[in-house]
Amino acid sequence: MLQNVAATVEHINTELRKIIVGQDAVVEQVLVALLAEGHALVEGVPGTAKTLMVKTLARIVGAEFGRIQFTPDLMPSDITGTNVFNVANSTFSLRRGAIFTDILLADEINRTPPKTQAALLEAMEERQVTIDGDLHPLSPLFTVLATENPIEYEGTYPLPEAQLDRFLLKILIDYPTAEDEARIVANWDEGFNSRRLEQIDIRPLPDANAISQCRADIRRAHMEPGVQSYVVQIVRRTREHPSVAYGASPRASVAMLLCSKALAAMRGREFATPDDVRDIARPVLRHRLRLRAEAELDGATPESVITDILQTVEVPR
Repeated sequence: MLQNVAATVEHINTELRKIIVGQDAVVEQVLVALLAEGHALVEGVPGTAKTLMVKTLARIVGAEFGRIQFTPDLMPSDITGTNVFNVANSTFSLRRGAIFTDILLADEINRTPPKTQAALLEAMEERQVTIDGDLHPLSPLFTVLATENPIEYEGTYPLPEAQLDRFLLKILIDYPTAEDEARIVANWDEGFNSRRLEQIDIRPLPDANAISQCRADIRRAHMEPGVQSYVVQIVRRTREHPSVAYGASPRASVAMLLCSKALAAMRGREFATPDDVRDIARPVLRHRLRLRAEAELDGATPESVITDILQTVEVPR
């Protein structure tokens, strides 16, 4: 059953490597979000191929790609769309916003005010939008990949906790290694140009319904009760840790279950193991913890807290 998932992921990875150099862990986490039917917040400095990765992924999986450049003057209707009055026939018609797509890149989401950020909430959770009281369903494949620039805070609006919790994962992109950066420079010297993707031989998935089928296969995978208990213990420990003011909610426990099952399927297994849980714990939890001010002054970070929890919770045998 799950051989199909592993084969699909291998095809995507092979094609992505034609464009993206290195960043294997980041690519794996983005695919986990896609296959687990969730959304991801991608944080990294400019120039680390965040947009290029998402655009290439959409092309490989045969999905419609949409992009919103978030700015301080962006309005909610710019995202969802609005009803426009047609004078010729005296009727209203829907002018759809950028959210009506398969894979949506919300670029620099923290540069727009909370009112506009909140326009994504219903869409992310319900996969539908309400415009003038009418419900409009979104694509079954609808996935939001939002980017944040972590080095600039002037003119930004931190995402409220309610919206952060809607993201299945928070993925961190770092600078490439020296070897990978040398390969990037060599590729450009040989003629590669990311602004001309249409000239690069990228093979889309042969089956247009491959992602939907993979999602169905992953839903049928399972996690043993002992591993489920391990997930719950990790999440509950975030609420008891002395450095944490507010820990992760039960939504985080469900997210860790879904992501662990997706990761296991990508690795060719029908069941999730404690290793899968540990590998995905940081992306699932890092944006769901609010630390105490005194702990932050002492140098505590979400990463250090999660590491401490993973080292103290007993791993099931």
